[in-house]
Amino acid sequence: MTRSARYGSVPRSEAERAWRLLVELVMETRGDWRRKVAEATGLPFSRARALWRLERGPRTLAELADDMGTDAPAATVLINTLEARGLVKRTPHPTDRRAKQVSLTAAGRRMLAVVEKITDQPPAALERLPVEELAALRRTLEKLVG
Repeated sequence: MTRSARYGSVPRSEAERAWRLLVELVMETRGDWRRKVAEATGLPFSRARALWRLERGPRTLAELADDMGTDAPAATVLINTLEARGLVKRTPHPTDRRAKQVSLTAAGRRMLAVVEKITDQPPAALERLPVEELAALRRTLEKLVG
């Protein structure tokens, strides 16, 4: 199957072509690491992913759902699971009395520390690039990430 068939359309710009290749590289090479994270935490990977989002600070359920590309009901189910395990807590929002904020607990931070120890090896294709090309790629990605 060609890349354009996989994605349903032909890329229209160099930025779109580059983005599709980056997404493909990441999506096609992270399965083993995701399985390791799930095994080490006892959580589906989506739950561990939510913990990362909360590492930056408290979020409302709506913000978390938006960050994760899901809807509010799915985010609620996800947070209910994490709260039941003592990994997150809900507190009143400081300025919006209709909303609750979700934040990590100490146990949630310890869980993230477990995940940080799981090695995530780069794909073999990346390892084969010359050092100069890897350095150029890293500099470009640092510009994008900010």
